[in-house]
Amino acid sequence: MTIRLGDIAPDFTAETTEGTIHFHEWLGSSWGVLFSHPKDFTPVCTTELGTVARLTPEFDRRNVKVIGLSVDPLDAHGRWAADIAETQGHAPNFPMIADADRKVSDLYGMIHPNASDTMTVRSVFVIGPDKKLKLSLTYPASTGRNFEEILRVIDSLQLTAKFSVATPSDWKNGEDVIIVPSVSDEAAKEKFPGGWKTLKPYLRIVPQPRSS
Repeated sequence: MTIRLGDIAPDFTAETTEGTIHFHEWLGSSWGVLFSHPKDFTPVCTTELGTVARLTPEFDRRNVKVIGLSVDPLDAHGRWAADIAETQGHAPNFPMIADADRKVSDLYGMIHPNASDTMTVRSVFVIGPDKKLKLSLTYPASTGRNFEEILRVIDSLQLTAKFSVATPSDWKNGEDVIIVPSVSDEAAKEKFPGGWKTLKPYLRIVPQPRSS
């Protein structure tokens, strides 16, 4: 199955290290990050899970719930957590799905047969409070993910969902943004009374708007 941007993220019921969850119910009104791992007790995954555990306060601050997935069983997840804590300094502090029957993996297209018939690729799905897919990323098994970049993208998604702006290349939270072309100059005067810099008629730079 192919999940495209703007699609409703498939709902599912799954066993996790924190009990049975019903995905949409578990998300509630939060944003969500669902990310998969090829296999328990593998080196790159071990570093990734430690990194996400360390960054949990950053996800919490953005109202983002994080959940991992592997096709290994629950007891393996539990034993692996001790290794992650020992080697990375942080044990997983978010649920991990035990997807032994590959139900969730198939729903989200996490298994790519040309890469592996049995293991998931390193998929990342960012899901909005409306349960729609906002971002999907696919990494090969050999390449660890940059979760600071995923946080940066979430900052952009949350900002642009609220204001009529887009974020430029390499943007970081607090930097200038772009007024979207669909907003006329007249409408922009109301939305951005502090003014903006016009580089081209279609490229108008404005300080990042802030929630009141």
